[in-house]
Amino acid sequence: MLSKQGLWTVLAVGALLCAATGTCLAAWGAQEIETEKTAVTFAREVERGGYRIVTTGELKGRVDQKKEMLIVDTMPYEASYQKQHIPGAKQIEFPIPEMGTLDDGTRAALEKLLGPDKTRVIVFYCGFVRCTRSHNRAMWAVKLGYRNVYRHPGGIKAWDEADYSVEKVK
Repeated sequence: MLSKQGLWTVLAVGALLCAATGTCLAAWGAQEIETEKTAVTFAREVERGGYRIVTTGELKGRVDQKKEMLIVDTMPYEASYQKQHIPGAKQIEFPIPEMGTLDDGTRAALEKLLGPDKTRVIVFYCGFVRCTRSHNRAMWAVKLGYRNVYRHPGGIKAWDEADYSVEKVK
């Protein structure tokens, strides 16, 4: 059973998926079980992780307003980040499966990237909603004591589909 917050997360994810695909009414009955699985999986990750979510449009608004925040791309450097990333994003790769422990080197690298300010706004993203690299990083940032941690579920795919500008490594 989902908590009240979990239920709201499921509804928000459903709205996000609906808006992202533009097929809310047209998809009635078409692969709804897959949409439900994705939404519930995501909601449960958010509950376990203890972080918040930010939509593509909300993140773009924050970027445009030059809000103080750290944006972290969790995709592999050469396969993704180098080719395109959200403007200003820093990169630190993390595996897809949820991790129960961190080794000392990984913990040190994450803490170095995130910095000493535990109240700073940090947004993690990966490739798309089903990719859990951003979940892993956001969850670990919360475990390390950071308090303003967000996950951008649509990732670089949603950012690109919205036709927002990207940066590349030259």
